[in-house]
Amino acid sequence: MRKFSLKGKVAQKLKGLETVAPENPTTDAGAEASQAQPETAVTEHGEIRYTWRTDVGRIRKNNQDTVILGKVLFGVADGMGGHNGGEIASAGLRDGLLRETEGQEPSMELLEEAVKKVNYEIWEQQEKDASLTGMGTTLTILWATGKEMIIGQVGDSRAYLIRDGQLKQVTSDHSMVADMVRRGVLTEEQAACHPMRNYITRAVGTDDTLDVDMITIPRMNGDRWIICSDGLYGQISKQELEETAKIADLEDAADKLLELALEHGGRDNITLILMQDESTAEEHETAGNTEKEPAEDVAPEDADQEGVTEG
Repeated sequence: MRKFSLKGKVAQKLKGLETVAPENPTTDAGAEASQAQPETAVTEHGEIRYTWRTDVGRIRKNNQDTVILGKVLFGVADGMGGHNGGEIASAGLRDGLLRETEGQEPSMELLEEAVKKVNYEIWEQQEKDASLTGMGTTLTILWATGKEMIIGQVGDSRAYLIRDGQLKQVTSDHSMVADMVRRGVLTEEQAACHPMRNYITRAVGTDDTLDVDMITIPRMNGDRWIICSDGLYGQISKQELEETAKIADLEDAADKLLELALEHGGRDNITLILMQDESTAEEHETAGNTEKEPAEDVAPEDADQEGVTEG
């Protein structure tokens, strides 16, 4: 599945229509599935158990997705760009965020600034190397404090939360079809098969500045989180995602999610992190969320061309 990053005037025209985490995974061209044994992150109020899967899929020759794992940091980056640009962008984002957050106390401000700093580094890299022109990457990142999840979002990878048996998408896609759904132009069902469904309006590394959606959600015992690239949610139904992610054993649930995406075609790289929150603090029994006002879901006005990239 080819992914396109829209910039400036092109987008405007189209719109009117705590334990040590395992070593971060790397993906080789043509690699099959990669997976981790279950791990546990220790926080001030209870543990977070997690596992991950990534697979090149049945069509692609290389895997441009990257899993980001720090001490209490969990993320997925879906790279895009010709040749090896997508892999360079997503891996560079991973390495930069791990560098910027290592040894730091989790905070919304620090995470946002870290993403913006690494964004500039990736943009500068392609400015200096013409062979990398057009590369970029999505980012969905969760950073756990003792009481809440700090979430950063750029692009169309996603974070879902299962709480009290109900699945909810907690991030908003930065894509043309998602914007159309929000404006009532398309239904979710129409968006899923729309020819522009792979056009994203925001990505890390495609411009020198970046707007990052930032929210926080209080942690609760029993929360189950899914972080994934569109190679997962784009291949299976919401009902399949919810039912499978509820499987009690994290390993079984992760294996089944990957299996379903491959059975339904595996037309893109598939990456997911599955997390189980075993928080113990009493104040987590009620939940709400605090959201920073997101930027409008369109590309910057001053860009003058469309970047065509693979992801």
